[in-house]
Amino acid sequence: MNIKFESADKINGLMTITIEQADYQEAVDKKLKEYRKKAQVPGFRPGMVPMGLIKKQYGTAVKVDEVNRILGEKLYDYVRENKIQMLGEPMPNEKKQQPQDLQGDGPFEFVFDIAVAPEFKATLNGKDKIDYYTIKVDDKLIDDQVQMYASQAGEFVEAQEWSGNDTLKGDLRQLDANGNTLEGGVTTEGGMIMPSYIKGEDEKKKFEGCKPGDIITFNPKKAYPDNDAEVAALLKVDKEQVKDLESDFSFQVTEIRHYQPAAVDAKLFEKVFGEGVKDEADFRQRIADNAKVQLAANSDYKFLQDVRKHVEKKVGELQFPEALLKRVMLNNNKDKGEEFVEKNFKASIDELKWHLIKEQLVAAAEIKVEEADLKAVAKDAIRAQFAQYGMTNVPDDILENYAAEQMKKRENVDNLVDRAVDVKLTAALKGIVKLNEKEVTLDEFNKMMQEA
Repeated sequence: MNIKFESADKINGLMTITIEQADYQEAVDKKLKEYRKKAQVPGFRPGMVPMGLIKKQYGTAVKVDEVNRILGEKLYDYVRENKIQMLGEPMPNEKKQQPQDLQGDGPFEFVFDIAVAPEFKATLNGKDKIDYYTIKVDDKLIDDQVQMYASQAGEFVEAQEWSGNDTLKGDLRQLDANGNTLEGGVTTEGGMIMPSYIKGEDEKKKFEGCKPGDIITFNPKKAYPDNDAEVAALLKVDKEQVKDLESDFSFQVTEIRHYQPAAVDAKLFEKVFGEGVKDEADFRQRIADNAKVQLAANSDYKFLQDVRKHVEKKVGELQFPEALLKRVMLNNNKDKGEEFVEKNFKASIDELKWHLIKEQLVAAAEIKVEEADLKAVAKDAIRAQFAQYGMTNVPDDILENYAAEQMKKRENVDNLVDRAVDVKLTAALKGIVKLNEKEVTLDEFNKMMQEA
């Protein structure tokens, strides 16, 4: 066997692998002997089928399999042993690769294009100054959180007059041109309307101050212009039935449902944090403590984004084998075609550049991800999901069970590894670079993230 690798420009590699008969014959003969032992051919006892017949029937297929196995194994061994940072998978060279007659004994020559990562050095030290934004846990933030918890724990109560975001329940009847109920027209019992979501302002005003028993005449198509799906859902009919519907409808209010947030009292304190909350001051302090932890994760995320911008600028432009990488991308997205590749290629290269930079930063910080790290990030993510629904006192054994389930799926593990690397890298970099610490409000922070 002979392997030759050339890379004149250091990013476009050409690998030529020549496989001789001696490289595969022993393994092929061994496999054919195994076939002979198991082959069942009429007229021959098991294990007594002539080898010539076995070779004729299976020889080429076994040889092809063995040649492909050797080809892949030796190619990747060479890449690893020679520390070639290959991007994507090898692609057959479109000009130099000739058809191979695998019916014969060889030698067989395979020529591959290899996309090679550009050479560069990404380093950070105490001379690199990067902003770090700490989000202030102020009274407004705590007030908003208290309001959110109270809203999540609230309930619907019956009201005697519509206001705000109340929901109306009532019966709808299609009217004729004279304002009378249309015989054979659309009739809907128990229709639900939230007037605050009506787009047509003139129609919305008709519901102001309405009470149970009131009858309101309005036009559904004017209430929800260019939204036949919304009209169909209101009238409980198929979308096609409202396509040319222009009639007014009467709506008799039978019920007004008002959403009442829960009282900020001991019952709410226990629902959110469990037993042990002494009073509202203690409740607010616990909210503040939780917020600091959650907001620190946001600050870390922003910090890593700023690290990326800083180090990418420091590294400068990198040259990639773009033509070859487009072939690789197209090969991986055959169903999407060249238009998809052209549209998404720049973003793909941007992410590839950051990936290569991050690899160097991770190696320099000697970061290793253990199973405990994966479980920790899984539990943090699950804890955050529960918190969105006002559940902040989830027992650890439940988090453990959810995390264990996530870690059973390969695609989840890959995501958890990426997140664990980011967490550990962020922690390491905060101790390497010089932090330019700034305190901002949550509104200021969110505005920065939107503008980024």
